[in-house]
Amino acid sequence: MVASISKAVLVRERLVPPRKPTPLPGRPVRGSRTGRPIMALLDLLGRRWALRVLWELREEPSPTFRELQKRCGAVSSSVLADRLRELDEAAIVTRSDRGYTLTPAGADLLGRLLSLDEWASRWASSQTASARPVAPGTMTNDSR
Repeated sequence: MVASISKAVLVRERLVPPRKPTPLPGRPVRGSRTGRPIMALLDLLGRRWALRVLWELREEPSPTFRELQKRCGAVSSSVLADRLRELDEAAIVTRSDRGYTLTPAGADLLGRLLSLDEWASRWASSQTASARPVAPGTMTNDSR
């Protein structure tokens, strides 16, 4: 039987990278050594699957871990666990007996993100309506 090796041993031996700390205001984050709140938020939301997790928590009932993983599609259980841990530490998501839910701060954040969704839809329409002609000999993403 193969002995299991703890993650701490793998990190210590540099076989796996150490876990990045949760981006929070006041801590150094991507783009800010001082941890400006907006930069901490953008770092947190810019992590893989973070926005999708928030999006999938917008509706009731509160999903369990496995239900949330199903809703998110191809997310691995380790990445989902990391995102939920970070979002919980940032007080955006919480876990209850029934599953995962947005905190009041998380619901407020999602409402503000929905405004961005509306803006993005108008922007997408304007981009399609005013599509710029493609110069001869250049390749677009659609023609590859």
